[in-house]
Amino acid sequence: NMTYLALISASEGRRAGFATVAGIALGLATVGAVAAFGVAELIQASRPFYEGLRWAGVLFLLYLAWEGWTAGTDVVSSAGGARGKHFMRGLVTNLLNPKAAVFYVAVLPTFVDAGRPVLSQTVLLSAVYVAIATAVHGVIVALAGTLEPFLNDPRRERFARRLLSALLALVAFWFAWSTKH
Repeated sequence: NMTYLALISASEGRRAGFATVAGIALGLATVGAVAAFGVAELIQASRPFYEGLRWAGVLFLLYLAWEGWTAGTDVVSSAGGARGKHFMRGLVTNLLNPKAAVFYVAVLPTFVDAGRPVLSQTVLLSAVYVAIATAVHGVIVALAGTLEPFLNDPRRERFARRLLSALLALVAFWFAWSTKH
């Protein structure tokens, strides 16, 4: 999420970055809600489903890296009409992220008191996690978005876009390696 947010915010501006943050937040909240009802445990328990989700996420990240690498110049000035696209990409990236499901299955339960209603605690903890992640992502967008005026030069924009796209591809490969069962 962080690398992708830096790429979008630096090359297409804060509006695109914040639209992506909104999609990411909805994706995290959706995975949290699914986890609260136990579906995340099923994802982790079913190797074929987990692997399918994992590889779909890797391929989607590689697609985003490729698109960033091959995008034409003047991305900054064309960013205004693409907020819906960025929202959907943030959402899909997180819905296809098995690490989010694993977080909700492996980490979140350590904070749940078995003597109290589990569903309400899981929902509350998920909301806190989404709020913290959204705040961190917002800071990344604000900082990376300061580069947008610098990137109005087509050569600088192309270099930065390609550099960040290469980093996003590396993140995809790291994600594939780090999420192996």
